[in-house]
Amino acid sequence: MQFSEAQRIKNLPPYLFARIEQLIAQKKAAGVDVISLGIGDPDLPTPEHIIEELSREARNPANHQYPSSVGMLEYRQAVAGWYKRRFGVELDPRTEVVTLIGSKEGIAHLPWCYLDPGDPVLVPDPGYPVYAGSSILAGAVPYYMKLRPEKGFLPDFADIPAEVAKKAKVMFLNYPNNPTGAVAEEAFFSEAIAFAKEFAILVCHDAAYTEVAFDGYRPISFLQVPGAREVGIEFGSLSKTFNMTGWRIGWAVGNTFAVEALGRLKSNIDSGQFNAIQKAAIAGLEGPLDSLKEVNEIYRQRRDMLVDGLNSLGWRLEKPKATFYVWAPVPAGYTSASFAEALLEKAGVVITPGTGYGAAGEGYFRMSLTVPTGRLKEAIARIKSNIGPVRF
Repeated sequence: MQFSEAQRIKNLPPYLFARIEQLIAQKKAAGVDVISLGIGDPDLPTPEHIIEELSREARNPANHQYPSSVGMLEYRQAVAGWYKRRFGVELDPRTEVVTLIGSKEGIAHLPWCYLDPGDPVLVPDPGYPVYAGSSILAGAVPYYMKLRPEKGFLPDFADIPAEVAKKAKVMFLNYPNNPTGAVAEEAFFSEAIAFAKEFAILVCHDAAYTEVAFDGYRPISFLQVPGAREVGIEFGSLSKTFNMTGWRIGWAVGNTFAVEALGRLKSNIDSGQFNAIQKAAIAGLEGPLDSLKEVNEIYRQRRDMLVDGLNSLGWRLEKPKATFYVWAPVPAGYTSASFAEALLEKAGVVITPGTGYGAAGEGYFRMSLTVPTGRLKEAIARIKSNIGPVRF
């Protein structure tokens, strides 16, 4: 029996990466050796001292009961300590930090705290699909801020009509950026803060990739910028920093009212993250950081291999300063979707079409560096032999 779906589900597009997983499974079932450069899921292991801490704490019966919905104070203190050491930002762990079951969970729930049906929400295009998807579930209407290469893939706030800005309550930003790999500096964040103050908009900054950076570049936190805490909240995660995507542990920090509202919503929805995972996360945040340098060096080598390989075939790409993604234009004669299909059918290589991140992603595709170096080298060889030199 098929049941009538709620309108909010009918309005929701299929999740991009769920579809990619289906395509990979279909090809593998047909015997194709698939190399997936689609989903940004680190292939390198979680640092051993974090795993050991989880093993110890999982055996402690005190951790087998319900956790706090807003997270252990000890974990929130560790997050505050991380922000102080890394960014020079002082946070009150009791009122300015809330524990998340992965930052995606918090990003998905935040719209329910502030958006009513019909409210416009400012969403980057291209952008992480959860910004728009979660807003649609809350009944809001995304207004897409176009990210253009000539602007460094930063939104131009002057392009947003005043009538939209006056009604908007929330704006999502994400730097270092997924999918483009673009970065933002203090001057841009200052513009965002001024815009948010003028129109009373809550800035939600997704900072999942601040620790994946190369060539001496150090991404900043939105909260480092004067005035940010008055208008904003920042989402962070251990997923990319410590190769912990499957662990589902993150945080939201910043504006006291927004942190409290998100914690209040979560208390009615979930029962918090397993305390043993929070204890292990503390070991990561407060422990040795040698693994970050080692992992980033591996990503740098892969970045150079992929960018140099594509450029040898006709692309003219600059090497991104941060994230483990390469964002590139599709060759002449292709759309984003048709180029992704051609690579999968001819070369057995999976990429994500730019349109999966929004209409402004047309003409681009994204490749992830989260595969072993040998497989990445094989992917480049397949593209060369099956697609050949390209033109634009």
